[in-house]
Amino acid sequence: LHTWNDPLGRDLEVNLQPLTDYIVASYVEFLPKLNYPIRVGEHTNTAFGLSLAWDYAVVLNNMELQEAIRSCVDRFYGGDADCPITWEPSGFDFLSPCLEEANLVRKIYPREKFKKWLNDFLPQLSQPQFELEPGRVSDRTDGKLVHLDGLNFSRAWCLYGIAETLPEYAHLKRVASEHIEYSLPNIIDENYSGTHWLGSFALYALNHAH
Repeated sequence: LHTWNDPLGRDLEVNLQPLTDYIVASYVEFLPKLNYPIRVGEHTNTAFGLSLAWDYAVVLNNMELQEAIRSCVDRFYGGDADCPITWEPSGFDFLSPCLEEANLVRKIYPREKFKKWLNDFLPQLSQPQFELEPGRVSDRTDGKLVHLDGLNFSRAWCLYGIAETLPEYAHLKRVASEHIEYSLPNIIDENYSGTHWLGSFALYALNHAH
């Protein structure tokens, strides 16, 4: 809302400011208490939440929130290596635990530090022939199985982001595009279980494609 140059955007931002302030304060209070990150492929994934919160903190120049997130990244993820991306996805995932973590760390670390970290964390991503099969959906009327379309979009925005930060990883754009191409035609079918939310994931992925 803050970046939406429209009178309605201004009104909504003002109206939602008390809720926004509460969420920010809750992050700052809670994060030091969290001893371990949550690494699932659904809503409670810590890296996913922190990545979105970081974007907010940067746009609004909220240094307190930035520092709380930066501290968590070092504590939770700084020493991680050899993420088992070949174990993904789980049956109901709409997030990739490995790629969401990488996407968060790339936003926090300086470029060269991130490059070294990524080489330890997901060394296979540096290979020009790297392949990652899109998540396959067997039944889009099932509200949990259709999560895998969301996985394809979220993988795509992570891969595009890595390629943006590290141009030598440009081959990841091809993998990202394959994921979008698999799921994009299915966001406008008659199955409410997916269509009520997949559009937002698709737009977020497409906004990162360049």
